[in-house]
Amino acid sequence: MLSPSVVKLINALPESVVVKITKFIVNKYFKKYANFKIEGFEKIESTDGPIIFICNHLSNADGLILDKVLREKYDPTFVAGIKLSNDPVTKLGTMMVKNVGIKPNSADKEAITNIVKLVRGGENLMIFPEGTRSRTGAMIEGKKGILLIARLTKAKIVPIGMTGTEILLPINDNGDMGGEKFNYADVNIKFGDPISLPKKEKDEDKHDYDNRCMEYIMKSIANLLPEKYKGVYK
Repeated sequence: MLSPSVVKLINALPESVVVKITKFIVNKYFKKYANFKIEGFEKIESTDGPIIFICNHLSNADGLILDKVLREKYDPTFVAGIKLSNDPVTKLGTMMVKNVGIKPNSADKEAITNIVKLVRGGENLMIFPEGTRSRTGAMIEGKKGILLIARLTKAKIVPIGMTGTEILLPINDNGDMGGEKFNYADVNIKFGDPISLPKKEKDEDKHDYDNRCMEYIMKSIANLLPEKYKGVYK
C-alpha cells in the first residue's frame, strides 16, 4: 500500500498532518477496493451505557474499517498491542484511531486499569479477543483478558463477525502487514445482539466458569460467521 520511503516521509511530518494524509489515502483505497456490507447495526441502537465491541481478527485493515463504521455513533477506543507502534506502517494505523496500548501475552495491570477507567467513564471499547490476527482466516482461541474487563465494567458486549478483510489486506509470508497493495474484496460486517456474561452456577469451579464464559463470548462472534471462519469455535 505504502512504500517504506513514503512512510518515512509521512512520519517526518507533524502528527495532525500525518493523520490527515493517512486517512485520505486509506479512505481512497477503501472506496476503490472494498465493497462494504453491514448487517444488524440496528440491533445496538437501544443499548444503554458503554459498550464493549468484540470481533474476530483477520487483517490490519480491521481496526480502520470498524472505526469507520462505528466512529460517528460510538467513537470507540481500540485496545491495541503496543508492538503495533513499533512498525512505521502499522503505527500510522494506530494514529488514525483512539487507542489504549497493552502488552501482549502478559498481565498488563496498568493497561487493564486504564481500560476499565475508560469504560466506567462512559467510553465505548473495541477489542479483538483473539489478541492477534488469524493466519488462516479461521478463529483462534480467545484470550481471557476480556473476561476481567467485562466483569469490572459490567458493560454490555456486542459481538461482530467480519469477513473479507483477509483478502482486502492479506498477511504476507512474514506475518506482517502484507499491505504492499490492496486487493478488491467484499467486506461483510455483521453485528449480533448485545450479550452479558453468564452467571456463575452454584459450586461451579472458577476455572470451569471462566472457560464457559470464554466459550460463550467467542461463540457469539463465531455464530455470525460462515462455517470456514469459525475455527476452534465451530
